Amino acid sequence: MIHDFSKNNSIFQTFVAELRDTTIQKDSMRFRRNLERISEVLAYELSKELDYEFVEVNTPLGIANTPLLKEQPVLATILRAGLGMHQGLLNYFDRADSAFVSAYRKHTTLEDFDIYVEYLASPRIDDKVLIISDPMLATGSSMAMVYDAMLRQGKPSRLIVVSAIATPDALEFLSKKLPKSTTYYIGAIDDELTAQSYIVPGLGDAGDLAYGIKS
Repeated sequence: MIHDFSKNNSIFQTFVAELRDTTIQKDSMRFRRNLERISEVLAYELSKELDYEFVEVNTPLGIANTPLLKEQPVLATILRAGLGMHQGLLNYFDRADSAFVSAYRKHTTLEDFDIYVEYLASPRIDDKVLIISDPMLATGSSMAMVYDAMLRQGKPSRLIVVSAIATPDALEFLSKKLPKSTTYYIGAIDDELTAQSYIVPGLGDAGDLAYGIKS
């Protein structure tokens, strides 16, 4: 199931537009905050598909029978670009455990590259709802490799992928690499992928825009 939030008009579109805008991108704090705000909206929306149980909550005047999450998910993100999105998810799932994975492109030519995963810090994820965030799903290769790396920590009960911008190519690729039951929450789907695997119109390098150009 793919939830494409560009199909409906809402204030959410303002956050995505600001991520893309080259003038607003000059403010890295604003860029990080927009990643965070996008993730907060997506966190709220995806929370609707999680499992709940009714719990009695004592108030000053009585008891409120309230549906609360049965179990907190595990929030995983891909360093470093995913940190802003991770914070947005963590703002809403504030009792969740976190996992961090490094994945990066190593180019052999301008157009060819390999994906390397070198670092993983994660709790056990057996029978947990696993939510993996990454701002950009260009080819989907990094997401697939990160999921494979996460399986060292157990097999989750469900997988949810959260991204600001994706391509049809990435979603098609991931449909073959991730569990069939995976749910995707995507801010926008852009049709074009360049020969260098950059998304058009996209927004550029999310990691550099959020945290500075790497040497």
